[in-house]
Amino acid sequence: MGLSDAELDAVRAIERSDGADDDLEAFFAGAVRARPVREVRVEPFLIARHPLTVAQARHWLPEYEDSFAEWDSSTARFEDDLDDLLGALPFRLPSEAEWEYAARAGTTTLTFRGDGRPDEDQVLDDFADEERTAAAENAFGLAAMGSANEICADVWIPHFTDAPADARPRTGDGPRVVRGGGGDLYPWQGCDEWLLLLSATRDEAQDFTAVRPVAPVPTS
Repeated sequence: MGLSDAELDAVRAIERSDGADDDLEAFFAGAVRARPVREVRVEPFLIARHPLTVAQARHWLPEYEDSFAEWDSSTARFEDDLDDLLGALPFRLPSEAEWEYAARAGTTTLTFRGDGRPDEDQVLDDFADEERTAAAENAFGLAAMGSANEICADVWIPHFTDAPADARPRTGDGPRVVRGGGGDLYPWQGCDEWLLLLSATRDEAQDFTAVRPVAPVPTS
């Protein structure tokens, strides 16, 4: 778990080949937020194929409205109503370790597709087109990992030093961790939004977030 030296070298290779829109000095300076790289044991769990859609959100919050969404199949974003959703939802948020494990799907590259620069075609705006959604799945059958600004159960801490090795969320006061967000800047404006699609990219929650529910594996 975390942003490895090999992944940093892959980003440098993209920058050297003029694949970056700007100077990536800020990205490399902020890499400490996803380090040190460490081994984490993740127990089996169930996670949604994609973040909650507007239609799914209304199942749990009938009054839910989303000014960002164009279709009921679009990803639902939550802000002031996040606590209401979590109170009504019979599922939990993923820990940050679970989210990254799910995003990587057994890979150790920048994204599950490899070390190339992700492009805008990989960003899903809605889930109505099943063929397109299926094309966005990783080896675990999960679609659009990294596209939405997905919230995790962990409180934001700007490093992995002394983080638990058993995938438990880190708790405390303050904003939670978010992962992804490449689709929240769609259409891209040429400010290296592709970095948000990387499996190891992490930040603190500031505005609206998406929710990808998690549940335990049934025991009987």
